[in-house]
Amino acid sequence: MRRRTDFKAWAFVLLILAATCGISSAARFSTVIIDPGHGGRDKGAYWGGVRESTLNLKVAQHLDGLLKKRGIRTVMTRRSDVFVSLASRAAVANRYRSAVFVSIHFNASTNRAIKGAETFYWGEQGRVIAGAIQRRLPARLKTVNRGAKRRGFTILVQTRCPAVLVECGFISNTRERGRCATVWYQQTAARAIYDGLMACR
Repeated sequence: MRRRTDFKAWAFVLLILAATCGISSAARFSTVIIDPGHGGRDKGAYWGGVRESTLNLKVAQHLDGLLKKRGIRTVMTRRSDVFVSLASRAAVANRYRSAVFVSIHFNASTNRAIKGAETFYWGEQGRVIAGAIQRRLPARLKTVNRGAKRRGFTILVQTRCPAVLVECGFISNTRERGRCATVWYQQTAARAIYDGLMACR
């Protein structure tokens, strides 16, 4: 009976260690590749005079500033309103070792009632980071938690380092669009992404 109890105790310890190793393996990064989605001729979603590409860049710039203050190297796939192909974005990320890739977006739907934030990933390491970001993002933005989801988006599949794609809110929803356009919302989204990354580091 004692041997069985000891075995269960050791099994529990091993599970804890495995979980911890999984988190730390996803967390070893010295560089964050920040990818403001769309840009240039690709404006992304466009609703009520608000362009997704513009919002993406603003959140990315706030995130860039937070990471630099922490002394973490950042690389942005674009710093202005220019078009960058998906292949080029992935190529930028793939030049760096010990990096994570964060693609920033805002969502839209023909169903204007839909709102909320969600984070997508592809690989297992991306799943850990996506979960950490998603645990913070909707709560701080005071919007619907749409969860962390596995999706084979081109930018996630082609990027070799751990990668996530963050959808910060729905600009097709009139009320949420108004909030997304505020500096508070953009800074809060950036801080939530930043804190999620730091929790995994």
